[in-house]
Amino acid sequence: MPSTAMNAAVSIQRVSKRFGRVQALDGVCLEIGAGEFFGLLGPNGAGKTTLISCLAGLTRPDSGKVSVKGFDVQDDYRQARRQLGVVPQELVFDPFFTVRETLRIQSGYFGLRGNDDWIDEILENLDLTAKAETNMRHLSGGMKRRVLVAQALVHRPPVIVLDEPTAGVDVELRQGLWQFVRRLNGEGHTVILTTHYLEEAEALCARIAMLKQGRVVALDSTRHLLERFSVHKLSLRVEAADRLPEAVTRRASFSEGYLNVLLGGVEEVEPLLAAIRQAGCPIRDMRMNTTDLEDVFIEVMSGQDAARPEAAR
Repeated sequence: MPSTAMNAAVSIQRVSKRFGRVQALDGVCLEIGAGEFFGLLGPNGAGKTTLISCLAGLTRPDSGKVSVKGFDVQDDYRQARRQLGVVPQELVFDPFFTVRETLRIQSGYFGLRGNDDWIDEILENLDLTAKAETNMRHLSGGMKRRVLVAQALVHRPPVIVLDEPTAGVDVELRQGLWQFVRRLNGEGHTVILTTHYLEEAEALCARIAMLKQGRVVALDSTRHLLERFSVHKLSLRVEAADRLPEAVTRRASFSEGYLNVLLGGVEEVEPLLAAIRQAGCPIRDMRMNTTDLEDVFIEVMSGQDAARPEAAR
């Protein structure tokens, strides 16, 4: 029987997990509501994949509880697993079957037969129709990743976990994938996304949790996170950057040939420009931008002003 957390698609309560000396998860608490498009972000080693493994029942937490649609992942594994579709990071596949056979076999794991209409729809939406009868070992890496997405969806799970689904995938597939996933989310499916493409998370996720060293260090709506860390970002293309004064470089970062400086307000622009000119560094281009999710992520991970995690709804 489902637990009392019926209104949450996913409930993660004080989950901890240690591997030897590494504390992968340290008292993680999250509740993700039905129908949410939720982002789970963090640097490599933050605990994202371990948390997803706990959610899928592949890793047993040392303490705490995890449930999906009210079913405890440990005590009622079969029912909890039926509620979940997971797209893993790793390209794991059986080289002896075609794409269609792979999806039929995956359907059979959930007791499903005669669902070729849904399989055809998935294949069409993931641009796999032309590859339906192709053996898996003959597919490119991007095509194999599409099949992983299709496998996660064959049993129409109410909760979909996408663990770096667009890593190494071309732009055209990304657009098609997100159009399909947005449609599923609009139909009521809960979507949990981990990605290093922060512009994707900003565009897709209504709410975001950020993990650092196994702990939730930020949990809020995407809009509130952006507002909380709202600052101006001045991007400059300068010559003789090695002459820049330390007062400038210690508050700046370099990206794609630009010097990026976060400012508390526009009144800081002129003193900064004056210091750069005085150092003998000609300015060839200048842009002023507002904060994006990447800026928020860097700020939170630096620990300078981490958003206080709040109880999820």
